[in-house]
Amino acid sequence: MGYVAILAAIPGFFLSSLIFMALWGIIAPNLGVEKIDYLMAMLITITLWLAVAPLAAAAGRRARK
Repeated sequence: MGYVAILAAIPGFFLSSLIFMALWGIIAPNLGVEKIDYLMAMLITITLWLAVAPLAAAAGRRARK
């Protein structure tokens, strides 16, 4: 994975944070929890990305073998 691929993922991060915030705003009242703001959505998104990235890399390596 080169620097270009990492730079290409940046807009996807901001977009997925925005989508996560919007969807959470729709689901939260049904669950009885409070809505989150954009900064919290960014924190949750980066946490999920950091958790899923090693799994995706391992799966990619396994598929190549």
